[in-house]
Amino acid sequence: MLTLIGVPIVVLGFVLRFNPLLVVTVAAVVTGLLGGMDLVAVISAFGKAFNDSRYVGVVLLALPAVGLLERAGLQERAKTLIGRARALTAGRLLLLYFVLRQATAAIGLTAIAGQAQMVRPLIAPMAEAAAEARLEDGGGLNEATRQQVRAEAAAAENVALFFGEDIFVAVASVLLIKGVLQQNGVEAQPLQISMWAIPTALCALLVHGFRLLRLDRRLARTARP
Repeated sequence: MLTLIGVPIVVLGFVLRFNPLLVVTVAAVVTGLLGGMDLVAVISAFGKAFNDSRYVGVVLLALPAVGLLERAGLQERAKTLIGRARALTAGRLLLLYFVLRQATAAIGLTAIAGQAQMVRPLIAPMAEAAAEARLEDGGGLNEATRQQVRAEAAAAENVALFFGEDIFVAVASVLLIKGVLQQNGVEAQPLQISMWAIPTALCALLVHGFRLLRLDRRLARTARP
């Protein structure tokens, strides 16, 4: 039972809002020591796990590139570009991104964009610039509205990816659905699951698209400081 102490350590650490990496590391070390391993063996296990899963770290290579582009003025250039397109509102921009994201996810390109690679450096600043361009007084957004626009940009990414990726048959979520259905006595092939994901994705597009088109009206009421 002592080997399960890592679970309450993780829960307590997250509740107290400690650094997640530190919490997980402490939980792993304590679990290893209570499980009968010495400190050297625990560190060796860390190293072996990192070496076996080092391909996961490839994703981190994109983060320095994004940081350098932001420092070089990527967000400012995106805002300037969108500010010149007077017909492009925040809602329309996010709806366009939603359609493109869902379409690329449907053909298996789930890693072509994401929160860190696309939403934070490009989509959210462009949506903010589009919302500011619609203000008649030419002023900036208040803080609450700015956070709302950023949240809508993040939601467009999440919803589009979640409902779009299931259309692609060779994706882990489809296999997970098949496994859950099979455990509960329902036989379904991955191709059938993918076909049924199409109307679901269309419904998500209609519902979330309607919300995004209403975003401009909500921003007009609340955007001014």
